Amino acid sequence: MQKIVVVKPYRFVPPHHGNFWPGLLRPLVPLYLRYFYGFSSVTCRGVDRLRASLQAGHGIMLTANHCRPADPFIIGALAGEAHCYLYIMASWHLFMQNSFYGWILPRGGAFSIYREGVDREGLKGAVRLLTAARRPLLIFPEGVLTRHNDRLNHLMEGSAIIARAAARQRAGLAPPGRVVVHPIAIRYLFDGDLEATVAPVLEEIEARLTWQRQRELPLLQRVLKVGQAMLALKEIEYLGEPQSGAIALRVQHLIDRLLFPLEEELLNARGAGDVIQRVKTLRKAIVPDLTTDAGPRKKQERRERHLADLYLAQQLSNYPAGYFTPAPTPERILETVERFEEDMTDRARVHSPMRALVDVGDAIEVSPEIEQEGSEGDPLMGEIRKRLTDLLASSLAEVHPSARML
Repeated sequence: MQKIVVVKPYRFVPPHHGNFWPGLLRPLVPLYLRYFYGFSSVTCRGVDRLRASLQAGHGIMLTANHCRPADPFIIGALAGEAHCYLYIMASWHLFMQNSFYGWILPRGGAFSIYREGVDREGLKGAVRLLTAARRPLLIFPEGVLTRHNDRLNHLMEGSAIIARAAARQRAGLAPPGRVVVHPIAIRYLFDGDLEATVAPVLEEIEARLTWQRQRELPLLQRVLKVGQAMLALKEIEYLGEPQSGAIALRVQHLIDRLLFPLEEELLNARGAGDVIQRVKTLRKAIVPDLTTDAGPRKKQERRERHLADLYLAQQLSNYPAGYFTPAPTPERILETVERFEEDMTDRARVHSPMRALVDVGDAIEVSPEIEQEGSEGDPLMGEIRKRLTDLLASSLAEVHPSARML
């Protein structure tokens, strides 16, 4: 299990505001992307839309899909083309990974948000930065890294709350100012030999399963077989035996087995929303016990096990139903094998050569007024989601005409 929950009292980490460190770090972004993430190129399109908002002096929020760990650096490359620096909202656990991360992230413009509770200081800080309009504010509204490029998770409402609060404050300036949101769609493409790239990963997983190497199978069949085995192992652990039926139904059944007992124990009700929302709600109920309760060790261990179960449910949700039908793109196969390795070892190796297409959407002007929420929640988040989905679908049709968004 990756260290995405930090069991210690939260302290807000603000960003540095000067331009010295961002200016020093910017030339390193292309090198970092090449050597640590395997990228040969980043192509940014629609940059003039962002430049126009910068020239107009608007408060600018950038909302991007969050598919890969390289995402912030990819948007950093976009910022370089637009001749601006960024403020970046980042999960607090990233600052707590080690002392270097805790030192370098704020200097690159990042500030913390506490996803396991209500972080009023982080939200107020984001509103101040967006109101001041010194730099665009980058937010990943999915809230988690997904490793799937062709499906958007639920978008968290916090982006709209921040944008509207800043719009109200900027409307009161003399002269009045505006806040706009630019959806940013990141499309990743793999340009290498797919089978040669993923075969070593599959062989290592097969060895962990005590299997002979399955080299005689076609690549797609081999990937599916490994996935079924990994799912069956978790079903044996939690359900006592492998289940039958469609994979998507089995995954959902296992997720419910992980979440329902905790929701009944901690919330006295079945959870609402998608898996990420349900996991987030449960973490908010569990983490305070771990950070403040000096009770029996057995209780602490039980809560730690609960966090591990939540992590597994979240990881399972990142295997979208229908992702391999009617025929998977090379990138979907690569993403799936990366998730296999990450779920088994807590890390996924870099595969190259990769390239990225970055599409900047038209500016969405943010009303300072609270709009009537519909069945899909805040209308602003609905519009951001629609624009992001359209941009991703357009780039997918461009590179893989027969594929479809989920």
